Order: sequence, then structure tokens, then C-alpha cells
Amino acid sequence: MSVPLTLLGLLEREPSHGYDLKRDYDALFGRGRPLPFGQLYSTLGRLARDGKVVVGETEAGAGPDRKRYVITDQGATEFEAWLREPVEAEPHLQTVLFAKVTLALMLGRDAEAYLDAQRAAHLQRMRELTEVKRGGGLVDALLADHGLFHLEADLRWIDLTTARLDALRTEVRS
Repeated sequence: MSVPLTLLGLLEREPSHGYDLKRDYDALFGRGRPLPFGQLYSTLGRLARDGKVVVGETEAGAGPDRKRYVITDQGATEFEAWLREPVEAEPHLQTVLFAKVTLALMLGRDAEAYLDAQRAAHLQRMRELTEVKRGGGLVDALLADHGLFHLEADLRWIDLTTARLDALRTEVRS
């Protein structure tokens, strides 16, 4: 997730205060991982420094003055280019799962036990995401589906790898 580009997209919708940007970001993209205020304001500072946003009118509030951020033409152009660029379709070929299995086999450790534990963790997360789908709105359901599909693919890989552990053990030890 690109926080700067996501913030530019939120600002393209309308100029906003930092607090409002955080609220919207967290509501749409921060499920389980809200955007820290420090990261928000440091990102906005870099976007301003790089000419992608400007600080518009400042309003007095109960606390510090509230700055309204406005996207610039440069920021809008960069956001549009990012939006049009497809996400990389190929996953990384060296995943953490693969590395752990390979290293376990190389070191004579029980890779099958690791795969069983990983399978159990994936199944637990799938149950959690299924509950999110049942209890949430459309955004929650779509995000849960995305996670579920990735977990299903991992489970297929875990099963395939478990079936090929002996051959992989031979290959990585030679």
C-alpha cells in the first residue's frame, strides 16, 4: 500500500485536514493497521516539500491550528499515473513460506511440522476473515475476500509442497 499516493487520491476528492485524511484512510484502508498520526503528517510534509500538495487555509481549533491540504497539479498527475499503472501480476518467487521450508530442509529440521503449523494458522485466519464478511459491509467483505483468496492459494501451495518434501529435500541438500 502506498500511503503517499493513497493520500493524494483522498485529496483529489476534496481538500482536507490531516485529521480528516486519517479518519478516511483508516476507515477505508487501515483495517487492523491504522495510519499513525506521525506517519500521516511526515508524509504530508514530504508531499508538500515535493510540490504535490500545498497547505491551504489554516483554521483555529480547540487544539493546534488545523491545516487544510490541497493537491497540486503535479500531485494529481502523479496520482493519475499511479492509478492507471497495473499492479504487478507476478508474486515474488521467493516468499517467506518457501524460504522457511527450504531452510528447514537444508538444516535437517522438520519442514512438514512447519507446514502443518502454517496451514493451521492460515485456516484460523480464514475463519476470522469469514466472520468479517458476515458482519461487515461491502468494503469489509471485499477486503476479506481478497485475503481469503490469497490464503486459499497459500494452502494449495502448502499441500503441494508437503507432497513434494522428499524431492525438495534431495534437491536442496545436493
